[in-house]
Amino acid sequence: MTATLTTPPADGAATGAPHPRRWAAAAVMMVAALMDLLDVTIVNVAIPSIGRDLGASESALQWIVSAYLLGFAATLIVAGHLGDRYGRKVLFLAGTAGFGLASLACGIAQSPGQLVAARAVQGVMAALLMPQVLGSFRTLFRGKERGTAFGMYGAVAGFAAAIGLLLGGLLTDADLFGWGWRSVFLVNIPVAVATFVAGIVLVPATRERSAGRPDVLGSLVLAGALVAVVLPLVQGRANGWPVWGWVCLGAGVAALAGLGVVEGRRRSHKIVPLLPVRAFKLPAFSVGVLVQLLFSVGMQGFFLVFAIWLQSSEGYTPMQAGLVTVAFSVGGFLTAPAADGLAARFGRLVLAAGSLMMAGGFAWVWSAVADASDAHTGAWPLVPGLLVAGAGLGFLVVPLVNVVLSAVPADIAGGASGIFSTAQQFGGALGAAAIGTVFFNHVPSGPAAGEHGPSGTPTGLTDALGAAMPWVVAGFALCAVLCLALPRRAVAHAEHAE
Repeated sequence: MTATLTTPPADGAATGAPHPRRWAAAAVMMVAALMDLLDVTIVNVAIPSIGRDLGASESALQWIVSAYLLGFAATLIVAGHLGDRYGRKVLFLAGTAGFGLASLACGIAQSPGQLVAARAVQGVMAALLMPQVLGSFRTLFRGKERGTAFGMYGAVAGFAAAIGLLLGGLLTDADLFGWGWRSVFLVNIPVAVATFVAGIVLVPATRERSAGRPDVLGSLVLAGALVAVVLPLVQGRANGWPVWGWVCLGAGVAALAGLGVVEGRRRSHKIVPLLPVRAFKLPAFSVGVLVQLLFSVGMQGFFLVFAIWLQSSEGYTPMQAGLVTVAFSVGGFLTAPAADGLAARFGRLVLAAGSLMMAGGFAWVWSAVADASDAHTGAWPLVPGLLVAGAGLGFLVVPLVNVVLSAVPADIAGGASGIFSTAQQFGGALGAAAIGTVFFNHVPSGPAAGEHGPSGTPTGLTDALGAAMPWVVAGFALCAVLCLALPRRAVAHAEHAE
C-alpha cells in the first residue's frame, strides 16, 4: 500500500505541486476516522445497559465487542489493497456511508442478535474507510508536512481513546430523547452524513498506479479463520466446551497457517500478497506483531470486564464508570509526547518498561479490588493503578511500530503496517472472548450483566474480576519479556519522511 502513490494530474501531481485542498481533505478524513476510533471503546461502558435492555446473555455481550473488531480485522488488509487499485476516495465514501447506516442499525436493534450483526457490519465499514485515510495522507503530503499530518492523526487517535469511555457513559446517562444506550450508536449518523458530503467536495481521488489485484479469496479465508478462533472461546463455556469447539479452534489456526504457506509460495505478481511473508521471517517483526496482539488482548479484555464490574457490582452509573477510566487516559497523555524521543535513544527498553508499568498498574487495580472484596470499592484506590497503566501505554504503543519497522525492508513496510493493525483488532476480539469467558465463568449462576447473583450481593462479580485480572497482568508481563527481542533502536523519523 506504500509504493508509488499519485494524485491526479489535475490536482498538480504531474508537476509535483501539493494538492491545494490537502489540509481540508485531511480534516474531513480524520473526522471519519474518529468515528471508528471512538467506537472501539465507546460501547464498553454501555454494555451493562445493553445487557439489561435487550436481555443479552454473557456470550452476546462478548460478541457485541468482538463482532466489531473481527469485522475490522478480517477486512482491513484487502480494503487497503482495494483502495490502492480502484481509488481511495470511492472506498472512503462507501465506508463512511456504510458506517453511518450500520450505526443506525445498531441504534434501532431490538435483539442481541440484531445488534451483533450490525456491529459486525460496522467493523467491516470502518475497515473499508480507515486504510484510505492513511494511504491518502501518503499521497497528499510530503516531507515535514507528512510528519505533521501523521502526528495529527496520532493525536486524534489518542484523543479518541481518552474520551471514548467517558463519552459512552455521558451519552448513556443523558438518555437523550429516551434513547439511552442507543445514542452511543446514533450519534454517528449526523457525523457520517456531514463527512460524506464534505468528502465528495474536498477529498481528492487518489490511487496506486502499480497496485496489483487484491487477494479476495485469501481475505475470505482469513475472515473465516479469525471467526473460527474466536467463536469457540465465546460460545464454548455456555455449551460445556463441546468437541466441535476444539475442532473449530484447530481449523482456524490451521487455516491461518495454511494461508501463510500459500502466500509464501505465490509467484504471481498480478495479485497483491495478503500477508507479507518476508516480514514474518524476520524475528523482530514476528515478535512485534505478537506484542501488539497480546497488548490488545489485555486492553480490550480488561475494559470489558472492568466496566461490567464497576456498574453491576459497585453501582456506578455509566457516566461515573467513564470518569474512573479517565485516570488511565491521563497517564497516556503524560507519557505519549516523550515516548518517541526516548525510544529513539533507548529503543526496546522503553517499550519493555511501558509493558511492565501496565502490568504493575493493573496489578494495583487487582489488589485494590481484592482488598475491598467485602465492601464496595471507591474510585480513589483504583486511580493510581489506572494512572500508572496509562503511563505505560504511552511508552509501549506510541513507539512500537517505529521500533519494529527498523527490521522491515521499505518495500514491504505498508503490508507490515497493515498486519500490525489487523493484529490489534483481532487481539481486541480475542481479549473480549478469552478474558470475558474467564470473568463470566466465575460469576455465580451466570447472571446477565446488571444483575446480582443468587445471594443478592456483588461479591460474585468481584471474585470474577479477581479471576480475570491475573490473565491481564500476565499478558503485559509477557509483552515486557517479548519486547527484549525487538531491535535495540527505533528508526529515526527522518528515515520515514519519504
